[in-house]
Amino acid sequence: MNDLITLHPEAQALLFTDARTANTFTDEPVSDAQLRTIHELAKYPPTAANTQPLRVLYVRDGEPRERLLTHMNEGNRAKTATAPVVAVLAADTDFHEFVPRVFPIRPQMRDALAEDPAGREQMARFNATLQIGYWLLAVRAAGLAAGPMGGFDAAGVDKEFFADSSWQSLLVVNIGKPGPDAWFPRLPRLDYDEVVRHA
Repeated sequence: MNDLITLHPEAQALLFTDARTANTFTDEPVSDAQLRTIHELAKYPPTAANTQPLRVLYVRDGEPRERLLTHMNEGNRAKTATAPVVAVLAADTDFHEFVPRVFPIRPQMRDALAEDPAGREQMARFNATLQIGYWLLAVRAAGLAAGPMGGFDAAGVDKEFFADSSWQSLLVVNIGKPGPDAWFPRLPRLDYDEVVRHA
């Protein structure tokens, strides 16, 4: 491993180099304590003005899961049906209501954001998406596998679960212990010189 990285090699593997999108899961349950642990890690990374617009809806079995499945693309339906728990990750466009608490050095920012719904939505979606990357790392750090999916009807999910709120769905993620043949083969990654320029 690269000796310039201070993170232990086992942690590098868990979070990055060996991590994959899981496509099957065992029936081992995911506890509420594990879900809380994920939050306790994922709440710390940065967002603009500490606004933290990411919101999470956890869906277990039963009628709520059946409702969610109707909005998943066909290729994602079976694995979403069998995962121990499914997270719907959303951006809260009313995140500004928390500004006086989470950004007390500029509480007046709440009123400025209240007057700019379009800018507020853009800010919410961008920062919640940033948080999602860290949230996925927190799932892995909690010893669980994640199966993130963009293949779903976001408008349908929002109508089904968030009709009376300011949440907008961004991603659906299956969570649990990986099952048999959970991983597809590792796909190629671009090299440093293909993605980096120096000015």
